[in-house]
Order: sequence, then structure tokens, then C-alpha cells
Amino acid sequence: MRFLHTADWHLGKLLHGTHLTGDQRDLLQKLCEIAREESPDVVLMAGDVYDRSVPPSEAVGLLDDTLCELVLEIGVPVVAIAGNHDSPDRLDFGSRILKEQGLHVFSKPSAEPGVVTMEDEHGPVHITGLPYAEPPQARHVFGDSGIETHDEVLAAQTEAARSKIPDGERSVAVGHVFAKDGELADSERPLAVGGAETVGAARFEGFDYVALGHLHRRQRVEEDRIEYAGSLMKYSFDEAGHSKSVSLVEMGEEGGCTVERIPLEPKRDLRRVEKTISEVEAGPEPDENERDYIWVTLQDDGPVVDAMSRIRETYPNALHVEHPSQVDAGSLSAEASNLQSRSEKEVFEEFASHVTGEESLSEGNRAVLEEALSRLKGEEREA
Repeated sequence: MRFLHTADWHLGKLLHGTHLTGDQRDLLQKLCEIAREESPDVVLMAGDVYDRSVPPSEAVGLLDDTLCELVLEIGVPVVAIAGNHDSPDRLDFGSRILKEQGLHVFSKPSAEPGVVTMEDEHGPVHITGLPYAEPPQARHVFGDSGIETHDEVLAAQTEAARSKIPDGERSVAVGHVFAKDGELADSERPLAVGGAETVGAARFEGFDYVALGHLHRRQRVEEDRIEYAGSLMKYSFDEAGHSKSVSLVEMGEEGGCTVERIPLEPKRDLRRVEKTISEVEAGPEPDENERDYIWVTLQDDGPVVDAMSRIRETYPNALHVEHPSQVDAGSLSAEASNLQSRSEKEVFEEFASHVTGEESLSEGNRAVLEEALSRLKGEEREA
């Protein structure tokens, strides 16, 4: 049996105030093309369908278009769960009707979890959805006042799911959790304070494949068995070095799995650029896509006037500019009380040191400074 494992679409996402819906539509179209070419038996979507609980109408429309293409046009069933960004009630709307068409949505935890059973030439494969749940919600659902952590939530969910799966038959779990030792990115919302959010991989004992969402870097918790597919696209600049993909999983007769990661290449990437303003204004490099979303780190020694508008002449989708050598006002405030005891030259040299990161002025710059100070003193005398 073949699964297409994806997660963390975050439809409706804003990045530095920029709507990403157009980019998401392009990538989801690529995902549908992969489904046409690879003919998986089912698509597993492991949560965070939307970026927020009340998604914009464009995001809702995009989800509708994508699911219609997958389920109705291509004819591949979809099993989807709610993540911590989703509204379970909104995601659940119409799910009882749509499951007859092949769309199976697990949006809320249940003491009697639903299981989707599919058949291949080797027999049945049981797929269970483990939607995201907070500990107070799980305490109520499972009638267990001892549930305090996300690990204990998952323990209750997996125990209930295993009770619905016949012994010795192959099974798949779809979850949205923070597995211990996983790598978190800036764009992922923490599930809890401290270590209460992490879950142990041992909770998934008995499942032949575990399709996870929440962590945006594609990664493996246990070899060929517990996998994060990663997010649909890069959602923060600390993900600039990531490669995004969808996982094609093939399960054998005994439940062993092999995973192939099929790249998802965006039309516009997220990149960091480190240049001086003159290098930026000289134009993009020959192999650069100037339409990418850009974070620019300016390497100029001094201040740059109107930096963002100048940068956008070259990179129209630049989203952020930083200047590491800009003065840290907090560090300078400690020196304010000593200004009266210092000469103008000493004050300026201290300021220049903060701005440039250099310990002292060059001989040329010191000569310019001394000439300027001399001229100013002369003008004061004449005033």
C-alpha cells in the first residue's frame, strides 16, 4: 500500500504582512500532480490545515479546491486531522457527509476513535487519526483526571486506537505532536510551557507507520516508521536552509515501510541575502530569482538611508532588512553619564565603535574627524 504523507499547510498564512495564499495554491497544485503521477492509495494530512482558527475566505476556497481535485477528480481518499492551529468545529463541518466520497476528517479526540480500513493485495491496513487535543479536553473525553501532559493525552489516544485494530494487522497512525528530540522552527507555535509539550515515540508502539505533523523540518524519529513530512513551504526565515517535500510511503506485506521524499519546489523561495547596499543596487546575481522572499542583512559600515525602498528596486519581495552594525541604544545609555567627562573626539570614536564594530577609527577616518571638529570649533568662535 502506498501513502502520500503531507502536513502543516497553514493555509491563510501571513509572512511579515504578506499573504502567501498564491504560493500555497501553486504548491498544492504540485502536490495534486504528484498524486496523479504516483497513484497513492490514500493521502495523509497530519494537521495544521489552516494557519489560524478563523481562516480567511481565500484559504477556505483553496482547501475546497484542493480536496475536490484529490478526492473527486483524481479519486484518491484523504485522511486529515486537526492540528493546534485549526478550529476542530470548522474543520469538522460536513465531514460525515464527505466521508462517503473518500474524505475522512478527524478533528476532535474521541474515546471511540474512528478508523479507516483500506485493502491491498496483502490484506487490510487500518488508519487512525489522532487529532491535536489539550490535556483539559482529553481529561473530559477519556474520563481520566490524571491526564496532565501532551504525552499523557497521546497515551490515551493511542491506547483507544489500538483497541479498535485487530491484532496482527497492519496499521497507520496520523498525529500532530511534538516528538521528543524533534527540531522546532520559529514558525511553529509552542504547544505548552517547558517540557510538557513533548511526547515519547514509545507511545506509537504497535503502529507500522506514524505520519506526523507540527514540526516544519522534515525529519525522522525512528527509521522508516515515524516521520514528519515537514511543512508545505518555508514559513519563517530560520527555515531558509530547509528543503520541502511530500513523503511517498510504501508499506509491504509485513508492515515494513520505505519512504521517498518528493521535492516541492516553490516559484518564490525564502532566502537570506548578506550584501552592502551598493552590491544590492548592482542587481541580482545571475543565478538568483529576484522575485524570492528576501531577508536582507546589510554589511555597510555606516547607516543606510531609505534602505528598504532601495532594496526593493532589486528585490521587489524583500520582507525585512537588518543592519547588524546599528547602534544598540541600551548599551550606549550606560555611557550617557560619562559624556561630560569626555572630549567630542572620544565620544565620536566610542559611537563609531558601536556602529562599525571596529575597536578604533582608521588613520584616514581619524584625520577626517579631527578636521571636522576643528572646523566646527572655528565656526563656534566666529558665531
